[in-house]
Amino acid sequence: MSEIPAPGAPGAIHSSEDEQTLHKLGYAQELFRAMGVFQNFAISFTIISILAGCLTSYYIAFQWGGPVAVTWGWLIVGLFTTLVALSMAEIASTYPTAGGLYYWSSKLGNAGWGWFTGWFNLIGLIGIVAAVAYGLAIFATSLFNLLWSYPNDIHHIFYVFTAVMIACTLLNVFDVRITSTINGISAWWHVIGVAIIVGVLIIVPSHHQSVSYVFTQTLNNSGFSGHGWSAITFWMVFAIGLTMSQYTLTGYDASAHMSEETHKASRAAAVGMITAVVLSVITGFILLLALTFAIPDAQAVQKQFTYIVTYIWQGSTSTKWTEFLLFIVVVAQFFCLTACLTSGSRMLFAFSRDRAVPGHQMWRRVSNHRVPVWSVCAIGVVSFLLMVPTWWNNLAGYYVGTSVGTTGLYIAFILPVILRWKAGASFERGAWSLGNHYKWINPIAIIWVVFISIVFMLPTAPGGIPGDAAFSWNLVNYAPLTIGGAFLLFGGWWVLSAKNWFKGPVRMGNEQELEQLEAKQEAGFAVPADTQY
Repeated sequence: MSEIPAPGAPGAIHSSEDEQTLHKLGYAQELFRAMGVFQNFAISFTIISILAGCLTSYYIAFQWGGPVAVTWGWLIVGLFTTLVALSMAEIASTYPTAGGLYYWSSKLGNAGWGWFTGWFNLIGLIGIVAAVAYGLAIFATSLFNLLWSYPNDIHHIFYVFTAVMIACTLLNVFDVRITSTINGISAWWHVIGVAIIVGVLIIVPSHHQSVSYVFTQTLNNSGFSGHGWSAITFWMVFAIGLTMSQYTLTGYDASAHMSEETHKASRAAAVGMITAVVLSVITGFILLLALTFAIPDAQAVQKQFTYIVTYIWQGSTSTKWTEFLLFIVVVAQFFCLTACLTSGSRMLFAFSRDRAVPGHQMWRRVSNHRVPVWSVCAIGVVSFLLMVPTWWNNLAGYYVGTSVGTTGLYIAFILPVILRWKAGASFERGAWSLGNHYKWINPIAIIWVVFISIVFMLPTAPGGIPGDAAFSWNLVNYAPLTIGGAFLLFGGWWVLSAKNWFKGPVRMGNEQELEQLEAKQEAGFAVPADTQY
């Protein structure tokens, strides 16, 4: 094996602390490490996007539970989600790789744990990309309808959905510095945007709902019986209403997936993940309070579903103000979709690097700008296909996207946490850790994810239950079928074949071999491995 030149000598190989950590984990530095802790935080904060999740799925909490599901539901979910994020952040600090969750499970458990974690994570990310894109299309269609009388039927929404999927996919195939800059702008756009929206909803409306209405009013427009806490069925309806909050507070695993493109990743990925969740919980609660207080008519609003937010803004302010607020939201959601595609493509790249995905040779390729272009395109195409059913039924199709995305991600989130909890004191800690607090944080996080995963499988209306007199396939919650079908597919694949050849993360070489590989590849890239050079 050839000798490696000394640092500073002609032809010397640069090896930062981050690259040395990556080498210990078995990988060469192929992606472009150009992000700092703020950019790492920004991508998770952008994907959580309270201006996307909170608003596009507001009707779910409002109609399935009422204002109490919006306000108290948000705080409940926010608390438990923070515990999940803390549990994940500790593991991300130890294993700062683009594969993130499945790499963690493989190392803490075995290849089987890694296989199932990876596929749930990938399916969840695809579901989130699809749901975010469709939610963006709904709000963009509302804006276009007000500005130019663009039709707001389900087919014209689908046309907009197609356009934004193409645009965000194209943005992601270029230099990562472009998407990194967009994420930085997005973080400020979200904070300032929320401040503007809240300010408008406080100052402009001539009437606001009472504190009692916002914090104690219960509603049940699901079709199930029971309209208050005394009815057992209402507790189920309230739980379904938590979908809004949990769907919004997801996707923060992006901080882990971008760790190979982040400086001081062992700390930055953990801090970015936690900060994104906590700040989102705080700002999201303020946004939801302002929106619920601004409801113009407590009776008429119950007839609204997909366009409930537009209805509230128009009824409480004016058409011009609504156009302005929708513009803020649409831009924020476009940023969110772009970031979701970035995160999903890195997961597919890393999973393919370890040969788990059919066609892995293509998906793990990177361009001369160190971007996994083919993975970007694959995530874009599959996410688009997942939402094709919305051409016929947008409510059912959108709910499938949100429930599949959220359920898939949270199952993937919690599997490595279970393994870390089992590892106890033997767990190797990184630059950021929970200390002994993992002993109570991990089990609470696990119990919460089991609970919320069951909630996502529940029927959302009586007409969605086979055998009911009002049964309709348009009302069925397809999440159990899609998640179950996916599990049978990659579970069966594991039993019949993959267990014989998938061995988990594949080392690309030892320290010296990785450095030589990086030096050999350097000439083929238009950018260096790390911006510190």
